[in-house]
Amino acid sequence: MARASRKAVVVGFDLSDSSQRAVRWAAREASSRHRPLMLVHVLAWPFQAGTPIMVPGEGDLREPIRQVLEQELAVLVARCREIDAALEVRSDMPFGDPAEVLGELAADAEMLVLGGPRPETEFVVLGATSAELLTRRTGAPVVVVRGGREDPGTAPVVVGVDGSASSTLALGFAYEFAARHGSELVAVHAWSDLSLDPFARVQQWELPWHEVRGDAEEVLAEALAGWGEQYPDVAVRRAVTPERPVRALFREAELAGLLVVGSHGRGRIRRALLGSVSHAVVNRAPCPVAVLRA
Repeated sequence: MARASRKAVVVGFDLSDSSQRAVRWAAREASSRHRPLMLVHVLAWPFQAGTPIMVPGEGDLREPIRQVLEQELAVLVARCREIDAALEVRSDMPFGDPAEVLGELAADAEMLVLGGPRPETEFVVLGATSAELLTRRTGAPVVVVRGGREDPGTAPVVVGVDGSASSTLALGFAYEFAARHGSELVAVHAWSDLSLDPFARVQQWELPWHEVRGDAEEVLAEALAGWGEQYPDVAVRRAVTPERPVRALFREAELAGLLVVGSHGRGRIRRALLGSVSHAVVNRAPCPVAVLRA
């Protein structure tokens, strides 16, 4: 199996429209980063190499299927080179479990790019492969290409900030992306993950909102400290709000080219592993989403 050497941008391809959008997004990103692009379609069971289970007609089916996929990949490679004629494009069709194979490639990759849910399933969870990869410590940022925007252009880059180690990684990724694309960076810190409606109903409660907001602004300022010197050309807008983080991120991401979040979920179930905020944005955000894990 070919390895993603020299820090390639790896993109999974499964013949769906969403994965084709992901390939085009990945090609532009690889060109911008001056990195190779690696297109991967994983041939899963029942066509896995070495499987102990014999499928009737498998020998007859495997080669025609591979030929069709090779033709599809050749078309995609040509389209990627239309984006950048000098782009180094590789392709591979290994046998195995998609999550295992892509996860292994991501360990040596610049980033791993995946397609988002199909339009008819916009508000349901991602497919099993994408969800599993997002919960792993893959060694590379994972980008889920959602929405209709394939070329970020100079659209804003939105990043969620909460002071954690994973949000520090997210900030670094977002600053670098914004610098390359000439984009504004919108740093969002939402200090409440609870509805504020109950507070409005309990009139006798007097909360020092100015102090709470001041603390939130301090958290954001500390998180941003030093990045401006490293990326002096990146204009930054700070958004501090008492809203739920997901609501604040979605509002800012409406016209964004990329939404970047850190994932530091805890627990044993998939949603807890990914984190509630990152789980929500990769499934429902209006633009491509990058997820980074500490």
